Amino acid sequence: MDLRAGEEPQPRDEEEAELELLRQFDLAWQYGPCTGITRLQRWCRAKQMGLEPPPEVWQVLKTHPGDPRFQCSLWHLYPL
Repeated sequence: MDLRAGEEPQPRDEEEAELELLRQFDLAWQYGPCTGITRLQRWCRAKQMGLEPPPEVWQVLKTHPGDPRFQCSLWHLYPL
């Protein structure tokens, strides 16, 4: 686990809850397609289009900027 100075390690169940929130965001069709872009790109596109994506998703994504488990959608391992 990569920790920055002053950061506390996250409890495993909290991390799993965050990942589940992101999976649910991936499956929410109202925010547009999620293939070929990161979750953050999708969130920003939805926001720009006035679709009101969940602010909790934004917070989770900003908390884990370099972690592909958080940044990539469910479908990132599948070729298009």
